[in-house]
Amino acid sequence: MSVIEFEPVNRQSTAEMIADRLRDAIMHGALGPGAQLVEADLAAQFDVSRGPVREAMQRLVSEGLLHSIRHRGIFVIELTPEDVIDVYRARTAIEGGALELILDGRRTIAYEALGPSVADMLTCAERGDSVGVSAADQAFHEALVDSAASTRLTRAARTLLIETRMCLGALQTAYPDIRDQAREHVELREAIGEGSPARARTLLIDHMHDAVERLRPLQQPEPEAEPDVS
Repeated sequence: MSVIEFEPVNRQSTAEMIADRLRDAIMHGALGPGAQLVEADLAAQFDVSRGPVREAMQRLVSEGLLHSIRHRGIFVIELTPEDVIDVYRARTAIEGGALELILDGRRTIAYEALGPSVADMLTCAERGDSVGVSAADQAFHEALVDSAASTRLTRAARTLLIETRMCLGALQTAYPDIRDQAREHVELREAIGEGSPARARTLLIDHMHDAVERLRPLQQPEPEAEPDVS
């Protein structure tokens, strides 16, 4: 019987590493919505040939973080108000699924996993650090999904959480008191740890709905100025 030889797969490919860095840049706003990615420029910055850059960008196109415009190039997506609603609707489904797995025997694990992000959020909120609160908010929801121990839910949540991170800059200004944002997560963590399952589910859904309602007015276009007829 012949033996099939495979190449080692334990090392991350160049394209994967570039995709990870681009993803991180989009998540943290270094590549903002609408920014154009130029293949030749990126290849020079990463000091690689254009092939891995092209492959990395196509990965992000397939994930929905970049989009290609014929004869113009590849750009970071810009989220419309409808996109934001859809992102949170999808997150509600995914994080709701993760919550069900957590409530079925993983509550202590989740409670402990959510502790560091809640502590960071409270500390940042007390000193008025809205950027830090947003970063801790992101970490909280990543830990929530990871606590379900479902690789598929974690994979599905990844792109949605990056898209959410693109909204969080606006959300920083949507809370008159960012301590309210921190308190929402404290309450959700406590409900996950020892509250009734019904309360945990309700708090998660309400949290998602509240974020959409806070973001909605910030994403409405500015009204056009009335023409001066004087």
